[in-house]
This record gives sequence, C-alpha cells and structure tokens, in this order.
Amino acid sequence: MEKIKVKNCKIIELPIIKDAHDGLISVANSMDNIPFEIKRTYYIYGLYNPYAIRGMHAHKKLQQVVFCINGSFNLSLDDGAKKQDYYMDKPNIGIYLGIELWHTMKNFSQDCILLIFASEYYNESDYIRNYDQFVKYIETKK
Repeated sequence: MEKIKVKNCKIIELPIIKDAHDGLISVANSMDNIPFEIKRTYYIYGLYNPYAIRGMHAHKKLQQVVFCINGSFNLSLDDGAKKQDYYMDKPNIGIYLGIELWHTMKNFSQDCILLIFASEYYNESDYIRNYDQFVKYIETKK
C-alpha cells in the first residue's frame, strides 16, 4: 500500500470480517475508523463514460472519506504544494480527504461504485471549484 504524501490526507483501512461462507463485512464507525461524525453519505455510480471526471474541487471545512466499493478508479490529490495519484480498487480501503485538498477522480471502471462519508451537510459555499482560486486560497493560509 502506497503511503500518502500530501497534507490533510491519510489511508483508512476498515477491518474485513469473514462471515464463514456467507461473504465479507467491513464496518465504518463515526469517530472511530472514520475520524469525524458522519452527517452525510452518498455514492457515485453509473460511470459508463470512459472520459468521466469527478471532483475537481476542494473544501474549506468539509472532511470526507472515499471508498471504492466496486471496480476501480484513480484519485488525484493536491495540497497546493505536493501532488499524488492513488489507485483505488479495494472496498475496505478508503482515503481520508481533509480540508483544503484538491481532489480529482477519473479512469473509472464501468462497474465502479464510490461510497463517500462526509462530515457536513451539502453547502455550496464550502466548495472551491476553480484551481487557481484554490492555489490562492492555500497561499493566503500560509
């Protein structure tokens, strides 16, 4: 497993519980293996367009953990100083996306399903949707 090198980001590994011959279970708990209280859960699917790109934004306050619970995709991370790509294809491995972290998701397999836990309810004013504005925002925080 590749180490995360960008700021405000880390790997979250959920335990895998073998249920005898009846499959596997992974459990995510708020304030335990998910490092915040979960206020919103959503999933992304139906990514049949091979050129689909999701994300392309950062958040001022929102924290998230993203899991690829089926299929695979590439997650690009950028903290304003360092960039890193991470290939996601294991349903029990998530990436914690902290504040002020530009993220882009692409190269989805057609069967890809992403599951995301968020620390806040949807709030458009929390988004930074322009990369140049993101860089300026990060510079003002230094």
